[in-house]
Amino acid sequence: MTYRADPARYDAMEYRRSGRSGLKLPAISLGLWQNFGGNRDYPSAFEILGYAFDQGITHFDLANNYGPPPGSSEELFGQVLARDFHPYRDEMIVSTKAGYLMWPGPYGEFGSRKYVLASLDQSLKRMGLDYVDIFYSHRFDPETPLEETMGALAHAVHSGKALYVGISSYPEAETRRAHAILKDMGVPLTIHQPSYSMLNRWIEDDKTIDACGELGVGIIAFSPLAQGVLSGKYNQGKKEGTRADNPKGSLRQSHIEPNVLDAVQKLGPIAENRGQSMVQLALAWALRRKEMTSALIGVRTLDQLKDNLGTLKNLAFSDEELTAIDEATKGGLMDLAPRPSGWLR
Repeated sequence: MTYRADPARYDAMEYRRSGRSGLKLPAISLGLWQNFGGNRDYPSAFEILGYAFDQGITHFDLANNYGPPPGSSEELFGQVLARDFHPYRDEMIVSTKAGYLMWPGPYGEFGSRKYVLASLDQSLKRMGLDYVDIFYSHRFDPETPLEETMGALAHAVHSGKALYVGISSYPEAETRRAHAILKDMGVPLTIHQPSYSMLNRWIEDDKTIDACGELGVGIIAFSPLAQGVLSGKYNQGKKEGTRADNPKGSLRQSHIEPNVLDAVQKLGPIAENRGQSMVQLALAWALRRKEMTSALIGVRTLDQLKDNLGTLKNLAFSDEELTAIDEATKGGLMDLAPRPSGWLR
């Protein structure tokens, strides 16, 4: 059966401009980090991807290492593009990244021109695309001149392989430098993708969010649910089938310490008073500031996606609610600022 997108797909979604660029993104974007790899079959993947697009999610976020195994998310999304999404390619924003380990040897990760551009070519091949809409430097490389990494991003734009470029998990000082270097090369820095949630506020603490606002760079938050912790499921002792069930996964022990779970517990009544699920409260909070372009979600099931989309019904906060959230979370805040080795993704 041939997929036909819902004619009303743009009616309920809110679209926000990325900084001072011409690019608009949906307030909620769908990431394919851990749930669309080799362990996902086509029908279950398209059930989620097709529904997302039918609800106005036009932005699909990938990276070279997304899976597992690395590369498999791009391969699966490439199949969806070829089989069902092909007529709608110009309505979609497809992003990918380079920065984490992809192949052995000295050229298989970080920020060299050799790695970044080779990775982009591999990503395009896996997805069957001539270009991506956004291409990111996935993490700051302290051992490569930033001019080289940004030069590779600029080359991607000048060669027509990317329309916009971004950075991910760059601290404030490096964000400002990246913006200045790209500007000198005639390529604007369009977007920054940091981790950000009620429990993880490093972009506020080191003023990265303020720098992006000043420079006209959009922000899309990843892990706005703090690896699912803010859904409340770990307060209920749920581990089977979650990230906590994988000792080698991305969920750290620091995410589920008693003080963190206590903070999550205190958020429950706030969500209830707003008529929201915990997930919806967390996403709305991440989107509350004017600098935020989009919140990046990751889902395993269609029901999770529907819960996430319910956020759009109530994005406004009173000063009293924001104060209550700050009070509830102050004892459970995580220190997840990027280190030289970068955020593990």
